[in-house]
Amino acid sequence: MTISANLPRWSIIMPFAAWVILGGGMLITAPLYAILLTIALFGGVLTAVYHAEVVAHKIGEPFGTLLLALAVTLIEVALIVSLMLAGGEVTAGLARDTVFAAIMIILNGIIGLCLLAGGSLHKEQSFSLRGASTSLATLAALAILTLVLPNFTSTAQGPVYSASQLAFIAVVSLVLYGTFVLVQTVRHRDYFLPAASSGDEEAHAAPPSNGVAWASAGLLMLCLGAVVLLAKALAPTLENAVAAAGAPQALVGIIIAIVVLLPEGVAAFRAARANRLQTSINLALGSALASIGLTIPVVAVISLTTGWSLNLGIDAKSTVLLLLSLMITSLSLGTGRTTIMQGTIHCVIFAVYLFTTIVP
Repeated sequence: MTISANLPRWSIIMPFAAWVILGGGMLITAPLYAILLTIALFGGVLTAVYHAEVVAHKIGEPFGTLLLALAVTLIEVALIVSLMLAGGEVTAGLARDTVFAAIMIILNGIIGLCLLAGGSLHKEQSFSLRGASTSLATLAALAILTLVLPNFTSTAQGPVYSASQLAFIAVVSLVLYGTFVLVQTVRHRDYFLPAASSGDEEAHAAPPSNGVAWASAGLLMLCLGAVVLLAKALAPTLENAVAAAGAPQALVGIIIAIVVLLPEGVAAFRAARANRLQTSINLALGSALASIGLTIPVVAVISLTTGWSLNLGIDAKSTVLLLLSLMITSLSLGTGRTTIMQGTIHCVIFAVYLFTTIVP
């Protein structure tokens, strides 16, 4: 997808078309309309990726990947918060399930496909080990503190933190994520910069004008909002299909998380195929960090304000898969070079995660 000096017509029309189709879904309840919603969903994803690349090319790395990660995560947080406020205490585990699904999808699905695709085309790819190590260390700390430690504290019974513990963990999460953003964008920005590639036409193309960049930024937010709301609109149809197939309802959350992460996933996949693995890793790990670092503090404030319990601890099976994913990712990205072997391992773990969700 080549970045042009002026925005192509389809990239301007698609965000508005997606919102029009979304509005039509509130008036039309015919089952076949779900097909049109699905088309609008994937059209919105592809358009979001295009506009994200335009903005990223204007502001440079790692700000471009950080912008896309933050944009998607903020809209994801807004969706979680709206569902929590509407559903009350029955949604006590919603944030936990969404964050855990996002981490597993990113660490195994997105990274696995990127390493596999990149290794298939380029045999061996390299990236900055210092940037990956910084991201993984922060991610491991956030994941264990928010999703595993609640199962082993004794002040409150069950997979929950007490009010003081939850407030403390919310502050810790913000401190860790805020420090990571500072390191990524200011103090050690060079850790996250991709190596220049002479064969990459997009990397060496003239940056878009300020007007085009601002237009793309606005259209990007329109696309991301439509993607999240279209995924929510399709959720009842998806739930009925999952129930008809006899699969656990947890599969619905995974599918919705996959859809929400599609813009980042497609952008990371394209970057890996273009031999820009550093950009892929920045997108993937940055998304996982934003998902925890922003979601947990927000839902913690809601829990403390409303008095609702917030279930954060994951079960034993999920803990094993999380620890395995963190360990394998650390080993895969521990040398600064990857091949199809690492990609295959991550894809297999992702397949195991999906299979054990359907057949627990």
